[in-house]
Amino acid sequence: MPSSHPYQLNEILELIIATNPRKLLDIGIGFGKYGFLSREYLELWQPDSVYNTRTHQIDGIEAFEAYLTPLHRLIYDHIYTGDAKDILPKLTDRYDLILMIDVFEHFTHEDGLKVLEECRRCGRNILISVPRIMSVQEDVFENPYETHRYNWKRKDFAEIQDKFFVYNSKSTICFIGEDSQRIGTIIKKRKRRKAIVRLLELTGMKRPLKILGVGIRQ
Repeated sequence: MPSSHPYQLNEILELIIATNPRKLLDIGIGFGKYGFLSREYLELWQPDSVYNTRTHQIDGIEAFEAYLTPLHRLIYDHIYTGDAKDILPKLTDRYDLILMIDVFEHFTHEDGLKVLEECRRCGRNILISVPRIMSVQEDVFENPYETHRYNWKRKDFAEIQDKFFVYNSKSTICFIGEDSQRIGTIIKKRKRRKAIVRLLELTGMKRPLKILGVGIRQ
């Protein structure tokens, strides 16, 4: 499908916003959802935002040119058409964040490792999301690139040191790269705050509370 399930949107967007990449590459753009959302939240949700002014470079790679519409041309600064395996080695730009959302499972294990190596060469950070349970899938909309070829698991990323995982019931979400420690710390702190707020809501506490080093006052 030129799309991905909606139950990981919160986690993916939180990671994109926390990274705040000035240059982003979206591999396998499909319907263009993450390009559109990145454009919105990276450019409108800043204190000094100016409406309809582009401050971030958002590029994309799409193997199946028939998916592209005039909307894609408006969202992305540049779209490379073709197989990411062939395009990535030719890129000279270095991106702050590379997205592969429900894309990595379309590569064989061997090809996926090569793509990841190229992503590390031309990107500071990489955000990968793959299905926890991969279904059998072949051509969709006459697109042979839609075939599912390898069921990636956490163990497949075991040798990578600079990474962390974000839990999602339907996806394995892995953040890899130079800023992984900083972004991981931000995400952990936000999760703690959410847990505390939830506890306050459940217990009805009204007094100041300090848990896990985070203070919240109702």
